[in-house]
Amino acid sequence: MAALHAQALRTAAHCELVSVTGHHKEKRDAFAARWGLASRDSIEEMVKKDGIEAVVITTPHLQHPHDAMEALGAGCHVLVEKPLALSVSEAETMISASQVRGRLLGVVSQRRWYPSCRRIRTAIDEGLLGTPALGQLTILGWRDEPYYRSDPWRGSWQHEGGGVIVNQAPHQFDLLCWYMGEVAEVYGEWANINHPYIEVEDSAVATVRFRTGGLASVFISNSQKPGLYAKVHIHGSSGSSVGVQTDGGAMFIAGRSAVLEPPYNDLWTIPGQEAMREQWQKEDAAFFAGIDATWYFFAQQEEDFAAAILRGGKPAVTGHDGLQVARIIEGIYRAQRDKMPVRY
Repeated sequence: MAALHAQALRTAAHCELVSVTGHHKEKRDAFAARWGLASRDSIEEMVKKDGIEAVVITTPHLQHPHDAMEALGAGCHVLVEKPLALSVSEAETMISASQVRGRLLGVVSQRRWYPSCRRIRTAIDEGLLGTPALGQLTILGWRDEPYYRSDPWRGSWQHEGGGVIVNQAPHQFDLLCWYMGEVAEVYGEWANINHPYIEVEDSAVATVRFRTGGLASVFISNSQKPGLYAKVHIHGSSGSSVGVQTDGGAMFIAGRSAVLEPPYNDLWTIPGQEAMREQWQKEDAAFFAGIDATWYFFAQQEEDFAAAILRGGKPAVTGHDGLQVARIIEGIYRAQRDKMPVRY
């Protein structure tokens, strides 16, 4: 992930890639040499010696809160790879620290910049769905044993903190909340279907209730070989439905594969716009053919984050957005443990 963000930052407006720090000096020094950066022992040293103003955190999930707090303490704005945190309390602590220090806190959710995803948000903003009433989130993916062996932190409770719920699903969780609003209640259960070599879950189902009164079903799995798709569908009170297939086929793995299929609007029943779906799919396919989708949308989000720093506003994806995802993540695990819904 760090390499993809480095590529993105090289092209993002108002951004300059300056230095790197990390928990493993050998890896950090090799990364610095590859990208022509300064290699530092801490974020505080990066601030003092390189004058950095913002940090992108690409460490394993469980380290995000610690690393973000260190960066905020050093006076940096912080953009955190997904998920922001695995617990609501950690997410709230990070948000509070950013507010106290007057620094921006954002979460990487680059799929929000997909044209097909933005069309859904525009349709909601224009009132074309009425009120978003029902959501459906489906991920039918695959991760093989070499994937889990590629890094020692993968597949364990101690080092990764979970499986498909914390690693693959947060992007779609974010989209669901972007469309449906704040999370109020979660009930879910998880299982490991066909990955005996990992401790964590490879599948989960859940029901989410939002503060608006809307409901959503969550059906996520890494157990379908070679991987089918990931989709988010929204059904409005007007009776109209819209949706996006964010990922098709074997889903993208950072550093190991490309984005195989362009995302597209696979569902669109808004009156008068039904015929647009085929045209949009052609436009999106042509657009994706002209970019490197593994990092292009990271650059879009990093430009947005830099612009928010410069203008003194909010980034498109805030710590509060990351909190909603943390509620779903924590809610599923707690609901299975306690056998009851989790309310926020």
